[in-house]
Amino acid sequence: MIQTFTPDDVIRYVYEETTEEENTLIEDALIGDQELLEFYLDTLEIKSLMNKLERTPSNRVVSNILEYSQNYTGSQSVA
Repeated sequence: MIQTFTPDDVIRYVYEETTEEENTLIEDALIGDQELLEFYLDTLEIKSLMNKLERTPSNRVVSNILEYSQNYTGSQSVA
């Protein structure tokens, strides 16, 4: 029986969410399917680039959070 894999399966493989048995089958599929292999390589590159992203909140957001925390009483009454 020939197993076909979807891009979702490849993404699960990249993020190590597949079983050992699935890993073997996906690896075999990558060897035999150039399009699937290209998708896998693109996905690895995107994952690597996403891991390099660094986001910082704006000063306005930080100020809002600090203001909220200074005004927070800690005890909320339920009516």
